Amino acid sequence: MTVSKAATDAVKPSRAGGKGSVESGAESTALQMGELAELLGYSLKRAQLKVFEDFLRCVAPLQLTPAQFSVLLLLDKNPGRNQTEIANTLGILRPNFVSMLDALESRDLCTRMRSTNDRRSHILVLTDKGRVVLSRAKKLVATKHEARLNALLGPANRVALLEMLSKIAAEF
Repeated sequence: MTVSKAATDAVKPSRAGGKGSVESGAESTALQMGELAELLGYSLKRAQLKVFEDFLRCVAPLQLTPAQFSVLLLLDKNPGRNQTEIANTLGILRPNFVSMLDALESRDLCTRMRSTNDRRSHILVLTDKGRVVLSRAKKLVATKHEARLNALLGPANRVALLEMLSKIAAEF
């Protein structure tokens, strides 16, 4: 399909001080969301993006992603578990998990060791530095990130939301 230059110019957003684009005041009004506003998946994704942005701001000094934080938390509570168990629990694909572990290992936050039971498998262990970073991250998350979410939702809504999200994750 070929589109003429005149047709594309008609729908281009205006540039500051620019000429030749359609200016109807539409830029100052919000877009109509239509069915998107009613789609749970869309709303969940938008909320996830906002929550992740806030998480990244809160733990910025530690340079941890939500997924890396999750890995460190699981390693702390489950020392000596293998890579596959941790990746599967978090729903992280193997190639992505291996590169994440490489990054965590390069920062000396965790280490991979060959399993004595199965030489094809690696067990994961937090390092001392990993424990220190995790402790700091947990404090930042609790006092800033989760505190903001709790203030926004209130205790009852927080519990209800956790229950609903758990139900979706377990049963959908």
